[in-house]
Order: sequence, then structure tokens, then C-alpha cells
Amino acid sequence: MTEPIRLQPGDDFPEFTLSDQDGKQVSPSDFRGSKLVVYTFPQAFTPGCTQEACDFRDSDARLTAAGYKVLSLSADSVDKLAKFKTEYELPYTLLSDPAHEVQTRLAAYGEKNNYGRIVEGAIRSTFLVDEDGKVIEALYNVKATGHVDRILNKLGDS
Repeated sequence: MTEPIRLQPGDDFPEFTLSDQDGKQVSPSDFRGSKLVVYTFPQAFTPGCTQEACDFRDSDARLTAAGYKVLSLSADSVDKLAKFKTEYELPYTLLSDPAHEVQTRLAAYGEKNNYGRIVEGAIRSTFLVDEDGKVIEALYNVKATGHVDRILNKLGDS
């Protein structure tokens, strides 16, 4: 299997269109003029993914104050994402990528080491994108716990 090329600072963030938790079509270009935090996660309602989603929720005001909007994406269905958003009162958009097409393009899906076994799956990743759609930073294989605090520290908002 050919490993997708990981994004680097200065790269154009890939354009795509996915359905959000309400079935509305959403693209990164819809947010031009705003900075974005785009994070990928393996599966809604699992402990690590729920922790990460709630950390982003709890830091929404700080991210907004720094000029960022948050988008997340996973392979979960639109219906499951709608339930996840409602249950945890997530203030940001959740995108459904059921065939892993976008995650694969972002190098956020593929072979990974899972407790000593090589498996294919979602690679928890986060991308900081500027107002013009350029990658500021691409973070791969991040840990769910404490990840949002590390992003805020990178933004100078500790």
C-alpha cells in the first residue's frame, strides 16, 4: 500500500465536500477568511474520541478568540454524528467521511500501529489552516488527552 503524502506547512489544504451532522454539504472553502482547526477522529462515542471532542467544545471560546473555527471529521454516519453533537453539546461542525476518502487524502487514514499490531484505520490528526486555505501545521498520530491544550499552546493562548 502506498502511503499518502502528509501535509506540510505552506501546502494548500485539500478541497473536499462532505455531509455534516445535519446532512448539509460543507467544504473547507466555505470558511475562507477564517482560520480553521480541522481534526480527524476514529469513532464517535468511544472514550478517547469523546474526550477529544469535549476538550474542543470546552476550548471553543478560546479558539474563537484566536480566530479559529473548528471542523471535525470521522467515518461515522450523519445520524451518529448528529447524536454525538447533541449528546455532548458540541458547538462545531462534524463531517461524515464513511468511505475514508478525505481522511486518506489527508494521510489521516491508513496503516498504523495499534497496541503492537499493524492495522488499517483512522490516524488521529489535526490541521491548522490559515484564512487563505494554507496549512499552518499538520499534526499526525496525536493523543486525544491533552491534545487541545497543546494546540492552544502552539497558538500562544496558554
